Amino acid sequence: MDVDLQLERYLARIGLTDRPPATIGGLRELHRAHVARIPYDNLSIFLGRPDPIDAPASVERVVGGRRLGYCFHQNTALEWLLTQLGFSVSRRHGHVWARPEHQLGTELNHLVLVVSGLATDDNPGGHWWADAGMGEGFAEPLPLVRGTHVVDGWSFGIGAGYGAQAAGRPTGPAAWTYDHLPGGVLRGVVVTSRDHSAGAIAESHRFRSTSPESPFLRTVVAQRIDGPVQRCVRGLVHQAWTSDVREQRDLTSYDEWRGALADDLLLPVDDVTPDEWSSLWDRTLTAHRAWDEAGRP
Repeated sequence: MDVDLQLERYLARIGLTDRPPATIGGLRELHRAHVARIPYDNLSIFLGRPDPIDAPASVERVVGGRRLGYCFHQNTALEWLLTQLGFSVSRRHGHVWARPEHQLGTELNHLVLVVSGLATDDNPGGHWWADAGMGEGFAEPLPLVRGTHVVDGWSFGIGAGYGAQAAGRPTGPAAWTYDHLPGGVLRGVVVTSRDHSAGAIAESHRFRSTSPESPFLRTVVAQRIDGPVQRCVRGLVHQAWTSDVREQRDLTSYDEWRGALADDLLLPVDDVTPDEWSSLWDRTLTAHRAWDEAGRP
C-alpha cells in the first residue's frame, strides 16, 4: 500500500476527510481525533499474542481497522502520521510513575513525542508534547512551557506543575516533569533524553508484553479521550468522567462487558475467538471478585 493511500485510510480511521496542515491548529485537530477514535488497550497482550511495535506494523493495524495497543504502538503510529504530514517530530525517554517512591526511577516505560517548530504567543519556543499513548490524559498537545495547562477543564502540569516543588526537577524541551490529572491511575511522568533507542524500546516492550511481572498482564484495560470525557474499561469497571463528574459502574454480565469494550471504547474485537472471549471473561471475573473481596484496594 503506497503512503498516500495509507494516509487517506489513517485519516479516515480517525474521522478526518482532509489532511490538516502542519500548524498548531492542524496538530490539535489530529491529536484530538486520534485519542478519541483509536483506543489505548492491552487486549492483544492479555490474549498472549502481543503486536509488534515497529511503524509499518502499527500503521497497518490502524489503516486496517484493527487494535493498535499501548504507548509504544500508539506513539509510533502517531509519529509516522505527523511526520508524513510535514511536522517535525522527535522522541524522548519517558518514565511513568504511580507511587512517590518510583518517581525518581529511570525505567523506560513510555515513549514521548515532541513536535517542534510551532511557535505561538504563549509558547514562543514552539515545542509541544503530543501523546496518544497515555490512555487517560490530554485531548490535545501540551505546550512545553513550565506551569499548569488546562484542556477541557482538566489541569496538567509541566515542570513545577500545580503545587509541586521544582527543586532538582528537570524542565524544558529536552527534559521535564509532568503532573497528571487529579484522580488518575498514574501520578506523573519524568521525561529525559536517557536511552530511548529502538533496542531499548524493544526490550521494554518485551518485558511489558511477556513477563509475568508486567502490569499489562494484570487486568484488561481499554481507554480513550473523548474530548472532555475520559472513557475507560478496567477489568469489569466502566468509567466516564469529566473534570466535574465521575460516573463509574460495574459491568455485571459478559454481554455488558463485551459491549462496553466494543461500543463505548471503540475497541476492534473481530479477531477474538469464542474460546478466547470465554477465557478472558473467566479471568477477568475471577480477578474482579478477588479485588472486590479485598476491599477494592
